[in-house]
Amino acid sequence: MEAKSYTRDGTVDLRGRPVLAFKTGKWKACSFLGMILLTMAAYVKFLRPTCENGVCGKATGSQIAFFYSALYIIAIGAGGTKPNISTFGADQFDDFNPQEKRLKVSFFNWWVFSSFLGGLFATLGLVYIQENLSWGLGYGVPTVGLILSLLVFYMGTPMYRHKVTTTSPTSDLIRVPFSAFKNRKLPASGDSSELHELNRQYYVAAGRRQLHHTPVFKFLDKAATKESTNPSVRGPCTVTQVEGVKLILGMFLIWLVVLIPSTIWAQINTLFVKQGTTLDRHLGPSFQIPAASLSSFVILSMLVSVPIYDRYFVPFMRARTGNPRGITLLQRIGIGFIIQVVVIAIAYAVEVKRMSVIRVHGSSHPKDIVPMSILWLLPQYILLGVADVFNAIGMLEFFYDQAPEEMQSLGTTFFTSGIGVGNFLNSFLITVMDKITGKYEGKSWIRNNLNDSHLDYYYGLLLVISTLNLGAFLWASNRYIYKREVAEVEPEVKQGSVLPVETKALELPPLGLPV
Repeated sequence: MEAKSYTRDGTVDLRGRPVLAFKTGKWKACSFLGMILLTMAAYVKFLRPTCENGVCGKATGSQIAFFYSALYIIAIGAGGTKPNISTFGADQFDDFNPQEKRLKVSFFNWWVFSSFLGGLFATLGLVYIQENLSWGLGYGVPTVGLILSLLVFYMGTPMYRHKVTTTSPTSDLIRVPFSAFKNRKLPASGDSSELHELNRQYYVAAGRRQLHHTPVFKFLDKAATKESTNPSVRGPCTVTQVEGVKLILGMFLIWLVVLIPSTIWAQINTLFVKQGTTLDRHLGPSFQIPAASLSSFVILSMLVSVPIYDRYFVPFMRARTGNPRGITLLQRIGIGFIIQVVVIAIAYAVEVKRMSVIRVHGSSHPKDIVPMSILWLLPQYILLGVADVFNAIGMLEFFYDQAPEEMQSLGTTFFTSGIGVGNFLNSFLITVMDKITGKYEGKSWIRNNLNDSHLDYYYGLLLVISTLNLGAFLWASNRYIYKREVAEVEPEVKQGSVLPVETKALELPPLGLPV
C-alpha cells in the first residue's frame, strides 16, 4: 500500500499547501482558445463572403481582418499552452520518489499518443465534416471540444501538483554570464570544490535538485568563483546555477541540429500532398483517396508504434542496457533521424519512378493524372510515423528532462520552436530553390506543374542535407554531457548520490545504432 506521505519535490496544491503523494499527481492528474471566433468567421453570414452555386465572392477587408484575428489569437493561445501543458503533466510525477520516477519514463510516450489521437480525428472526421456538411460545423466541433476539455481540466484541480519558484527562472541566464565576464581575469579553478555551492541540506529542505559540476563551458565556472575582484551584493553564483546555464547552452546546440529534421517533417503537409494530387488516387471503381488524407497514415503508424515501443522495445532494451528508458534520449532521437534519412531516400526513389512514368506516357500537362498509384507514397508516410516515435517524442522528453528544474517550460519551448522554425525553413528553402533553379536552369525544380518539374532533384538535395545534418547531430551528441543531479532519495538510491538517469553521451557506432 502506498504510504500516506507528502511529495518530496516541493510541489504544492493550488493554495500553496504541501500535497499528499497518494492523493495527487501521477496518471490520474494527467488524464484531465480564438476557436469561437474562427467558428463565427465560417458560420455567421456577414462575417464570410457570399457564395452561390459553390462559387464564393471576394472577402471584404473586415471579413479578412476578422478571420486573421481569429487565427492569430489561436496561435497566441497555442504558444502559451503547448510548451506548458506537457511540462505541467510531467510535473505530476515526483522525481524524488523512485516508483513515480519509473512511471514518468512512459509519460511523454502516452501524452504524444493522446495528442495524435486527436490529430487523427481532425484529419479524418473534421475534414469530412468541413467538405461534406459545413465549415462552420467543422470549426464548431473542436470549439465545443475545447470548452469541454477546459471543464475537465478544472475538475482535476484538487489533484494537481504545482511547483513553487522563488526566483525568476530565466534570471540565471543573465546573471551567470555577466558574473563570469566580470571575473574573466581571475585564474580558472580546476577543482570544483573551490567553487561556491550551498550545502546539500539546503536543496533537500527546499525540495530542489542540486547539480554536479561538469567540465564543459569552463569559462562560466568563473561566475561561481568564491574570491571575486568585483564582488557583488548577491555574492557569487552557485555551481547549480552555473550548471543550469551550461545545460541551456548544450540544449541549444542540440536544438540547432534538430531543425533540419523538423524541415523534413514539414514535407507531409506540403510537397508530399502536392505529389499525391498528380497520382492515381482510385481505390476501386468509385472511391478516391484525398491526397491530404495520406497524412493520417503518419498518425496511424505512430499510434501503433507507441504501444509497441513503450511495452516491448523499452523493457527489451532496459534488460540489456540497464537504462530505465531502454536507450538514452539522444540515442532515441538519433535513430529517428536515421529513419527520416531513409524516408527522404524513399521519397527520392518514388519521385524518380514518377518522372519515368511521366516520360513514358507523356503526362506532362498540369491536369494530367500520372498512371501510378498513390499507394507508392504510403511507405514514406508510415516510416515517418515510426520515426516520430523516436525523434519527436525523444526531443520533447530530452528538452524537458535536460532543462534546469525551474526552466523546464523553457525546455519544452525548444521543442515547439524547433517545429515552428523547421516549417519556416521549409518554406524558405522551397522559395529560394524555386527562384535559383528557375533563373539559372530555365525551369524551376518546384513549379506549380509538378509533372514538368524536377522534384526528384529537390528531394536529392534534402537527402544530402539530411545526411550531413545527421553527421552534425552525431558530433554534437557525442560531446553532450547529460544533467547530473545530487539528491537524497531512498531506498533505491543511497543518500547524497548522483541520480543516474542519463549519465553518458551518445555512445554509438558509426551508423548511430545503440550498442
